Amino acid sequence: MPHSDSATLHQLPFRDLPRSLSSWETWAFGLTSHLAWTSVVPAVHAALGTQAIFVWVPAVIVGMLLNYQMKHLGRNLVDVAGGTPNYTTQLWQRHPLIARYAAIGYLLGWLSFLSVNAVVLTDIIKVNLEALSINCPEAILKISFILLPFIVAFSGTRALSILHLFFAIPAFILLFTFCLQGLGFLAFSSHSPGFFPSQWSSFSFIDCAKWFYFVSYTTYSCETATSFVADSRDPHKTLSFLNIAAWLMPPVFVGGSWVIMRLATSPDLSDNAFLNFVAASTPFWGNFAPAIATFLLAGSCLLGSATTVSNSPRIIYQLAIDKHLAPVFSVVSRRGVFGSSLALSLILGMIYFIWGDVAHIVAAANSAWFISFMLLHLGLWRQRAKLDIVLPRLTLGIFFLEIVILLVGAYAWGWKDFFTGLLAPFIVLAIDALVRYIAIAIFRPSWWFKLYQLRRTNQFQDSVMLQVSILIFLLCNAVLVGCLFGWQLNKVATTNFGNLVVVLLMTVAFVGVAIACWTSLPQVVAIAEAREAAEHLFTVAQDGILAVDDRGIILQANPATESFFSVNRLELRGNHLNKWFPELAYYPEQWTTRSEQTLLYKGHVRTLEFSISDRPHQDFREYVVILHDITERKQAEEILRHSEAQLKEEAKQLASQLVQSEKMSSLGQLVAGVAHEINNPVNFIHGNLTPANEYIEDLLRLLQLYQQHYPDPVPEIQEEAEAIDLNFLMTDLPNLLTSMKVGAKRITEIVLSLRNFSRLDEAEMKAVNIHQGIDSTLMILEHRLKATTNSPEIAVIKEYGNLPLIECYAGQLNQVLMNILVNAIDALEEAKINHPQIHIATKVIENKHLIIGITDNGIGIPENLQQRLFEPFFTTKPIGKGTGLGLSISYQIITEKHRGKIKCFSTPGNGTEFVIEIPLHQ
Repeated sequence: MPHSDSATLHQLPFRDLPRSLSSWETWAFGLTSHLAWTSVVPAVHAALGTQAIFVWVPAVIVGMLLNYQMKHLGRNLVDVAGGTPNYTTQLWQRHPLIARYAAIGYLLGWLSFLSVNAVVLTDIIKVNLEALSINCPEAILKISFILLPFIVAFSGTRALSILHLFFAIPAFILLFTFCLQGLGFLAFSSHSPGFFPSQWSSFSFIDCAKWFYFVSYTTYSCETATSFVADSRDPHKTLSFLNIAAWLMPPVFVGGSWVIMRLATSPDLSDNAFLNFVAASTPFWGNFAPAIATFLLAGSCLLGSATTVSNSPRIIYQLAIDKHLAPVFSVVSRRGVFGSSLALSLILGMIYFIWGDVAHIVAAANSAWFISFMLLHLGLWRQRAKLDIVLPRLTLGIFFLEIVILLVGAYAWGWKDFFTGLLAPFIVLAIDALVRYIAIAIFRPSWWFKLYQLRRTNQFQDSVMLQVSILIFLLCNAVLVGCLFGWQLNKVATTNFGNLVVVLLMTVAFVGVAIACWTSLPQVVAIAEAREAAEHLFTVAQDGILAVDDRGIILQANPATESFFSVNRLELRGNHLNKWFPELAYYPEQWTTRSEQTLLYKGHVRTLEFSISDRPHQDFREYVVILHDITERKQAEEILRHSEAQLKEEAKQLASQLVQSEKMSSLGQLVAGVAHEINNPVNFIHGNLTPANEYIEDLLRLLQLYQQHYPDPVPEIQEEAEAIDLNFLMTDLPNLLTSMKVGAKRITEIVLSLRNFSRLDEAEMKAVNIHQGIDSTLMILEHRLKATTNSPEIAVIKEYGNLPLIECYAGQLNQVLMNILVNAIDALEEAKINHPQIHIATKVIENKHLIIGITDNGIGIPENLQQRLFEPFFTTKPIGKGTGLGLSISYQIITEKHRGKIKCFSTPGNGTEFVIEIPLHQ
């Protein structure tokens, strides 16, 4: 396929099936095979007699099991169109040739139904027309009956499904009545020949196998509803009908066959379906039997053709979707027209018609059909471990039994027809290969896209004139046909005229629908689609929509209004709108086109944008009111109006925080710089004190030696020694050096504390010793802890727990400790108590969190101020003594940086405790 077509397939919307079919429509398709039994049963009973019941019973059992299998498969394949054959392709995904063969074999079995039905219908009309001395145009009728369902199907899915439903339900009711009433007549009527036969035909397995092969054409196809799951509005309901279809098989196939067997016993009846049903139903239906039999037979043929034209394109469509056939067959219109698939179905159906021999058509088509179900049963057995398969061992047993039946059937019905049917699927594959590779526009998806778009945009300019013209044409032709028949009836008396009328009425109904499908139906569908679109918008709209009359009375409301008024929308009807909006005038013509209204909703006031538009009518004016909730928008506007000052204040606070943070950062850099600059000379002094001490000791020893050996120095030296107080100098100089050493060590410790506090070399998160940070902070604050003339010494009590290294931002955490300790010292100085204390405790809880508690025994913090401690710029200190940012910044450092908690517990008169909790690992 050309690249352009491949791209188009994914860009344009003509691929997905519209879920447009109701459950009843899909169920009606599932009854087609039950009705088709009417054309199969006479041949079976003519050949087997009472032995036929031994064919129907096992065939029905297998058919019922098949229905349950397809229901279980369909639950997981609700988007797969075509039903059973396309479920089979899913079972044989790894073997695409087998998958294609099975699906196409099933397809050809259904398509052969078209020619068979056309022949049966033509024969019914021919027999009745000959009685009226009217020549029957057989070829024209057969072709017409083949083309008729296609003409309807090319207009859209719904027309054919509704037409099918219209005839399928009454036809099946008549059939079911025939079965039950016939069984009742046999069991209870005094005119009954007896419920059971007096003698049974001899049993022959060969004969039973031969005719099982034939009746499987009906009993296996009662799962037809699966073909319409993908475009069903409720696929699960469609699948549930398979249970019903399964349990309808025994009373129809077995019960009805029993009635035929006991009441249609004349040897003159042969295998004529009409004569058999008339003979079987006359005992309890009397003179109505011929007309009812005609209706059943004609109905089963027309409905069978309609079902064939409905499910065959879906099979082809899904095969193309699964890439088993050419992409052109995967295109479907918005109204469910399978144009390319219908064209292929028509071509294959016409090939059967040209072949012409019904017996050979049935025999050939049944071979590939039967093999398709054999592959299905084998596929179910192979996938039994993956899928929910009903009775898998029995399924395998049925497969082996079907092998035997296939061989017997092929021998009995003729090997020539068998091999013809066996090779037929490969002919379809050859046609598909030609479609794929021949460069003709109609074989490309783009051609069908353009066709569907053209049909969608091509609207009749004057549909009323067209409808009137069609009505006149149909009426004139109906009168003409009636006159011709009346004239002919005056010449010939016949008792079969009622039967002919039944067939003609059903045929005319199909023809009438076909004409309507191409004329008035597109207009009706367009109107229905427009109405559905409008109703959909009305239903799903988030805004409230009300229709009111010229007095303001509510006529209609959409579901969204329930959320506005807290009232069921049905209860709104008949009430005046000003019941909820008192500010509105009484008459809508006085209302403002657009306004804002307030509505009390569950104790809250909601603001609604109220828009009204009028629409003129012939006799009255109807107004449409649209309600749009703008409460949140109004609240947002109000918040915006009142938030400007707050934003400015927050900007100020943020700026101050940034200044404070910058100050602290600058302070840290300054402290680190000063500490570094002090550290160098201190290290120099501290390092030289030891050799200086040694040198001085050496000099003192030398001086002592001089004193020993020269006790009487010259007067000048003696005077200088007394002037400098040599003895004191020799005694005090070592003490002086010792003091200098202690001072240098103290300076070193202070520098180390400054460096630990600033932690500039630890700006990133890392594991640190928390106790070291606390001690460094206390050392910096040591001058605040010592006693002064105005306050006593503040005692620091440490209760350090056994802590591991803690992951944190060490410098920022030291800043928090500094802020809390400074506040504690300030509080204690202000309290002026005798024994001020600061208690610092650390511990680990649950091996997850570090707890630091800092407690003072000051006067405490009033309860009304505790809630505001961590607010920016809040302070209890006098003006100029604090910024009110220390605890706020501390709160941010603990909660945001360390994902921890900081809390304050204070009782006035009993001091204050700050508790810091951070995770051990960030």
